[in-house]
Amino acid sequence: MTPQAILEGIKVLKVTELAELVKAIETEFGVSAAAAVMTAGPAAAAAPAAAEKTEFKVTLKVAGTEKLKVIKALRAACPELGLKEASDAFSNTPFVIRESAPKEEAEKIKKALEEAGSQVELS
Repeated sequence: MTPQAILEGIKVLKVTELAELVKAIETEFGVSAAAAVMTAGPAAAAAPAAAEKTEFKVTLKVAGTEKLKVIKALRAACPELGLKEASDAFSNTPFVIRESAPKEEAEKIKKALEEAGSQVELS
């Protein structure tokens, strides 16, 4: 059996079957999948630290209690939103304000909305 054939067989397994397979391999060969992950951990962790994120998704998570202030801040942050759209965003959280905003703009939007009493997530 070739490694490729084994991989093709694994691809069709359900998650629960795959978990059982991992446990069986650990038991049969006296190894641990966690140990392999920990060995690769420090090397893998160093790479993402070098690349700083420059674009952020800005999401209104919790609108807060100050509806008027939040709507005003939303419209200032997103001039393309009309009054109805901003009101709908307030009522239907979570709401994505910007899909891909530069870091400075995302932080500015977050600060303005948090000052208005809402909670914003940058991801």
